Amino acid sequence: MSLADQILAVNNDLPIRTDVAVHSGKVRSVYWLTEIDSRRLIQEKNYDVAHDTPLAIMVISDRISAFDCIWRGEGGMKGVPGKGAALNAISNHWFKLFKEQGLADSHILDIPHPFVWIVQKAKPVMIEAICRQYITGSMWRSYAKGEREFCGIELTDGLEKDSKLPQLLQTPSTKGVLQGIPGVPAVDDVNVTRQNIEDNFADFNFKSVGDIALYEKLLTEGFDVISAALAKLDQIFVDTKFEFGYVKDRNGHDKLIYMDEVGTPDSSRIWDGEQYRAGKIVENSKEGFRQLLLKHFPDPDILLNKDRMTEREALARDNELPAEVLMAVSATYIAIAEKITNKKIVLSTNPKQEIIDILRDEYQLID
Repeated sequence: MSLADQILAVNNDLPIRTDVAVHSGKVRSVYWLTEIDSRRLIQEKNYDVAHDTPLAIMVISDRISAFDCIWRGEGGMKGVPGKGAALNAISNHWFKLFKEQGLADSHILDIPHPFVWIVQKAKPVMIEAICRQYITGSMWRSYAKGEREFCGIELTDGLEKDSKLPQLLQTPSTKGVLQGIPGVPAVDDVNVTRQNIEDNFADFNFKSVGDIALYEKLLTEGFDVISAALAKLDQIFVDTKFEFGYVKDRNGHDKLIYMDEVGTPDSSRIWDGEQYRAGKIVENSKEGFRQLLLKHFPDPDILLNKDRMTEREALARDNELPAEVLMAVSATYIAIAEKITNKKIVLSTNPKQEIIDILRDEYQLID
């Protein structure tokens, strides 16, 4: 079997029983189970949710997204070997640590396969909850141009690129397009202030104003838990994005939980500590791939300028990256996953068939 065959690039064509269309995002696909299958699994597996909670199968892929585009390589490589398994392994590790340390639950109920989560339906909070410990990336670019206010937070003069911030910053942005909020443009990924959120908490899907403080607490606690664990591995947790949502517990009460992935190379910047102290930035995250793309193409503005999205999409569609580029990304993802989990990431020769066999034989979700 070729290397390309080991990559799970298409993950929305599995024969899982469902009554609705499969939702396929940049990296994951979601299969909503039938009501009968959801109720059966809750009973059979004793999941800690209300008996009528809708469940879904979430299947990760090995696709790689950067600058809002999907990238591919030569030789039919439509993703990065080991990427999906590495991302899930890291998230699973952090969610387990959160639970051990008494933080909030996540949407994950079961992990049938390294590529697969069984999740409960959640109502997402419409915020990309971003936490920053160092000034870099887009924040540095804006700061270097003279901007000093970020999401209502005033930064002092004299900060240097890639330096540690005076305190941990929460810089939320919108998740999706939100209509009719004063001072917040109706486009995705717009920075918002705490006041914006307080004044329009229902539009952001918060149940109460008080839950804003709870989300901020969970964001800081989650960041601190991961940062402390990475520091023991001499890795620096630079910044990250969390997502939150509401689910109902066994008694039908709402609770705020962590959603999606946490502390992964896709959702965070992670720097090597030894190299940082030597004055070098070594990215153990997708940011390294982003920087490579900026250097690879002669006009990097296409990747940074949202007004050139049509050109950017054509760039991703019409260019196959060198295979060694994607293999270097694979090495980064696998290495940081193995460092974090202290377990080997085993690459499957046929992940799709493995998933089908497990969901058919152990969960009876495939006819």
